[in-house]
Amino acid sequence: MDKKWQIPRRTFLRGLGASLALPMLEAMAPPTRLLAASAGPGASSRPLRMAFLYVPNGANMADWTPKQVGAEFELPSILEPLAEVKSDIQVLSGLAHQKAFANGDGAGDHARASATFLTGCQARKTAGADIHIGVSVDQVAASKVGTATRLPSLELSCDKGQEAGNCDSGYSCAYQFHISWRSETTPNPVEYDPRQVFERMFGRNRPGESAEKRALRQRYDKSILDVVLNDAKNLRSGLGRTDQRKLDEYLTSVREVELRLEKADQFASKLPDYAKPTGVPKDYEEHIRLMADLMVLAFQTDTTRIATFMLAHDGSNKSYPFIGVSDGHHDLSHHQGKEEKKQKIAKINRFHTSQLAYLLKKLKSTREGNGSLLDQCMIVYGSGIADGNSHAHDNLPVILAGGGGGTLQPGRHVKLQKQPMTNLYVSMLDRMGAGVEHLGDSTGKLKDI
Repeated sequence: MDKKWQIPRRTFLRGLGASLALPMLEAMAPPTRLLAASAGPGASSRPLRMAFLYVPNGANMADWTPKQVGAEFELPSILEPLAEVKSDIQVLSGLAHQKAFANGDGAGDHARASATFLTGCQARKTAGADIHIGVSVDQVAASKVGTATRLPSLELSCDKGQEAGNCDSGYSCAYQFHISWRSETTPNPVEYDPRQVFERMFGRNRPGESAEKRALRQRYDKSILDVVLNDAKNLRSGLGRTDQRKLDEYLTSVREVELRLEKADQFASKLPDYAKPTGVPKDYEEHIRLMADLMVLAFQTDTTRIATFMLAHDGSNKSYPFIGVSDGHHDLSHHQGKEEKKQKIAKINRFHTSQLAYLLKKLKSTREGNGSLLDQCMIVYGSGIADGNSHAHDNLPVILAGGGGGTLQPGRHVKLQKQPMTNLYVSMLDRMGAGVEHLGDSTGKLKDI
């Protein structure tokens, strides 16, 4: 390929009203001399992505926390599913959310845990419309870098969001079902239906369209790949071998997501005749993984660089019979020191880290430049509660994954001395080019990451 032949970073495949963003290709990269001039020491010139994954009800900390500190740490049983990506993660012990404690407001730890997780602020205790918390870290980043992408940010959940009502001891449901807050009084609505996420990303969703009309349109719709196929063929002919392979892999992954959504739609069509979701898999694990795949596609195409994902809302009493746990998660979290219950909690925790492993391996297998998409990511995984029985909000279970464009030091267990979780976020915002003096209850930047 002629190295002088370049295509714009925001190139889309188009056809019949549909558009499909492209992954980062070598043909999109600026000349090497410009890369060298714009990048800081040790940093990549490619865009950074950040994501925050939330899991509910804390963890069985004895089976979560590595005994060794530094690079020679061993993965405890809950973290064992991350063995293949151990060199890409940092286990961060000692981070705390002091604003998730009662601080005079009484019960309601699950609502506070979610609301505080990305804001570092104390939620106003109300079940009415006068909710008040703070702007979350993802939205601080989105306000600075979100204009560079089609979507400023992406908010995913495997639970339907609830905007109002009393959900936890006098706290509004808005606190418990959202971690992303665009303002001090407004949570970002979550996307629960993978079909809606796909259409939002690739431009086939039509504002105001009813579910019935959308279903009718989809019946006659071609695959988005069929629609843009001619444009893809024309583009491919001018690419080098590496970019051709990358384009083929990307289009294949989009097709696979479409087929899985189609399968979910077929399941939904067989349900009894009542208002029902479209494109939501029956299987919880499949739901999580489909959302993870969509997040990877969003990052790969630079559709957005910022995402949040609630695997379940805090206080969730979901059972997990498919891994041998038929008890409700929230009920189990109040284990009263009973070992049998703690081990069931550990099994649920391990299931969740298996889903994180799936996401990280997917990011790691997606090539970008001379490395992987995971190298260009900062992924925070954790909960706003440590031990669920005591509703502790210090020494939280937290993992930071990815290379941060060469600015992070993965492959370690880092033991901190009761640092605000928001110190981590301030450090991440710096790397995103969205630096702030402080966020929530932050006291500075977390330097050893």
